[in-house]
Amino acid sequence: MTTTPTPSAGSTPSTPSRSRIAGAPISWGVCEVPNWGYQLSPDRVLDEMREVGLAATELGPEGFLPADPDQMAGVLAAHQLTAVGGFTPVVMHRPGHDPLPAIDRILEQYEATHAEVLVLSATSGQDGYDSRPTLDDDEWDLLLRNLDRISDRAAERGVRAVLHPHVGTMVENGDEVQRVLGGSSISLCLDTGHLLIGGTDPADLTRQAPDRIAHTHLKDVDSQIADKVRAGRLSYTEGVVEGMYRPLGTGDVDVETIVSTLQGNGYTGWYTLEQDTILTEEPRGEGPVTDVRTSAGYVRSLLTSTAEADSAETL
Repeated sequence: MTTTPTPSAGSTPSTPSRSRIAGAPISWGVCEVPNWGYQLSPDRVLDEMREVGLAATELGPEGFLPADPDQMAGVLAAHQLTAVGGFTPVVMHRPGHDPLPAIDRILEQYEATHAEVLVLSATSGQDGYDSRPTLDDDEWDLLLRNLDRISDRAAERGVRAVLHPHVGTMVENGDEVQRVLGGSSISLCLDTGHLLIGGTDPADLTRQAPDRIAHTHLKDVDSQIADKVRAGRLSYTEGVVEGMYRPLGTGDVDVETIVSTLQGNGYTGWYTLEQDTILTEEPRGEGPVTDVRTSAGYVRSLLTSTAEADSAETL
């Protein structure tokens, strides 16, 4: 299926790269999974995003921001944040279940907030990300068709839909990522952490399919903990609790190569900082924002270095 062309996800090429760094509420422990942990208030999360100089935010799970599109837009404006879009778990493999009505409601929020990127995950339909079923060929065909249907519907509203490979969803490992690339026309969200945990080298994927990457979630990972999750010795949730996700530049993901490759291929989308976190209570002191500040500084330094190298080459 051929999708309707849409504007490039994120800012235009003339927008400085350092202004395209966004946050995600999951870095503050705000998550759609029931009983994930203590949930911080939107005011604290959004205030701290601005404090560390982030330009935009993903919208977070249902209930984090007001459901009314105009009220949602008002909250973001009050915190001087742009809406990037949001992580949207969708069941796309079940016969008789049409995901489009729910997508239409979400796109109304996008219109009010001027959000640009619909970040889809092919959820299993179960709570959490610790297990998933196996799809047969018919279910896979339906999933791929629904990806294109949703992508087309979003494009009609000027929104870029992207598929987010994610641990515990129907698109997790390398073979499944390749099946999406070969069987649908949807763009990808390059989530550097989930790809690595699922067995895909995110730096390799960045080099292999730069034209399919329209959005980026930057995570760093402790590979020793990730290996245990991949092997089934830890659940995904247990891995998060044990500190599987690290501030950017302190783990085992080659973030520098990934950012350099994206910039070299003309990427103009957002760099969304994500470090999945589980809280047990209201943090005393700074809390999660400490790690976000570290990650934001690291990405700014990479983007500055890339821009300086490009300028030197043109002299």
